[in-house]
Amino acid sequence: MIHAFIKKGCFQDSVSLMLISRKLSETEGVEDVSVMMGTPANKALLETTGFWHDDFATATPNDICVAILSQNEDPAIVLKICQQLDSALEGVGQANGAGQKLVQARRWESACQKLPLANLTLISIAGEYAAELANQSLDSGKNVMIFSDNVSLEDEIALKTKAREKGLIVMGPDCGTTIIAGTPLAFANVMAEGNIGVIGASGTGIQELISQIALNGQGISHALGLGGRDLSAQIGGISALTAVEMLSADSQSQVLAFVSKPPAQSVRKTVIAAMHAQSKPVVALFLGHKSAQKRDGNIWFAETLDDAARLACLLANVERQRAMAPLVAGGKITGLYTGGTLAAEAAMLLAEQLGVEADDEHHHGTMLDADGHRVVDLGDDFYTVGKPHPMIDPTTRNQMIKDLATQDEVGVLLLDVVIGYGAQADPAGTLVSAITALQDKRRKPLAIIATVTGTESDPQCRSKQRAILRDAGVIVMDTLPEATLLASKLIHSQPLVTQQTTHPLLEYVAVINAGLRSFAQDLQATATPVVHFQWAPVAGGNPKLARLLALLK
Repeated sequence: MIHAFIKKGCFQDSVSLMLISRKLSETEGVEDVSVMMGTPANKALLETTGFWHDDFATATPNDICVAILSQNEDPAIVLKICQQLDSALEGVGQANGAGQKLVQARRWESACQKLPLANLTLISIAGEYAAELANQSLDSGKNVMIFSDNVSLEDEIALKTKAREKGLIVMGPDCGTTIIAGTPLAFANVMAEGNIGVIGASGTGIQELISQIALNGQGISHALGLGGRDLSAQIGGISALTAVEMLSADSQSQVLAFVSKPPAQSVRKTVIAAMHAQSKPVVALFLGHKSAQKRDGNIWFAETLDDAARLACLLANVERQRAMAPLVAGGKITGLYTGGTLAAEAAMLLAEQLGVEADDEHHHGTMLDADGHRVVDLGDDFYTVGKPHPMIDPTTRNQMIKDLATQDEVGVLLLDVVIGYGAQADPAGTLVSAITALQDKRRKPLAIIATVTGTESDPQCRSKQRAILRDAGVIVMDTLPEATLLASKLIHSQPLVTQQTTHPLLEYVAVINAGLRSFAQDLQATATPVVHFQWAPVAGGNPKLARLLALLK
């Protein structure tokens, strides 16, 4: 049978009540307990699941409805559950997650007064009420993240349109993940600070992408969630366009990574156009859509989350190094390699990036000779007649490096260092001697980029060789794709201009949290200014009375 009682005027968030329901269901003599707020949606659910009791008919959205399924007809079971519920609710009210008192407010005006610098409202209340609170937040100049689902399309369009007109952003509804400057909003991961700005119409997609970025040893600037419907034909990517603009103007976000569930074709085209309109490199993953191109201008297309993370990390490393490299715009690229396959790959990659053809004949080890750009394999037979291989004797390459002192047209020099048994005892050291002699006579800036092939356990030790090169001003990249991409970017680069238009939300986050208390506790644990707004439906959820009260204001 069903025992029931109502706890009047005691609004709580749904997740807390679900956890309480589970705990109360463990009580001896009870088969199951359902604890829900008396909203119309919850009343319908109680009826559908067989927990309905006629007493619930009078419950308001501010009242807690408790249904007890038990074969025990003794009414004392109700008193027992009621006492346990009171104890559980008291525990919820005292929980703070960090040993500190959580600042709380029962009225919106009070929440704003207690945190006057608040610039974002995190909403996780019942979806049927979320739009009203989001509107109130936008009207007070605050950005909004709506964790709640079951918000109508009409409300989402209206909210996002209003936000865009006000220079704000609405993330959501049904937005599960956002991280702004390390601030965790809803479901979030602890991430190192980096230069990759993430945008996602997929909560777990964002989380997996940034997890893979972390596994690759890099970090993020921000991760902005959009809500699962943002790239639908009805919504039109309103928040996606705002997010692209926000991160494009953010100096810390040097690379953008965009991930979404299958988008509407027309919206995908609109978002891609927005990506093209800004200059930063973008990794775009539109799940369910396979692009015929791997790259289109500043956009790299990925097909999987791990592919997107790998590309984002590659570009992030390139952009980080580009920001520190000398300006050599308009110069030519010369590659002097001791490894034949390394020279061939470098030539192939450069040809693709520069829009030229690699050399098919390989005369005198020339792998690329086009438009003034040149890549040479110094291990070719032409260079080893009567001489040891350049991995053993670097004399030939060292002389060619010194000769670049008078070749002002060369702006970038690509080199390889190969270590291991059989190679020189200190190839980086001998290479640095030639580089120093070159730089002493060089009149124009020259960016020198190198890769090291070998392991930490090799006699020369990979990290030590890399350190020697870096100490001499050489840019050391992890892979040939990184090295050649950096080289091609440097000769086409313009002076980097520091952005001055960063969106205020990306500079400082202070949150009014309405709904799940645990979200406020997480924010408090990360030292984010937060007020927990103990929201409850106005006028007990009576729409007519609520409208009347609004008119009276």
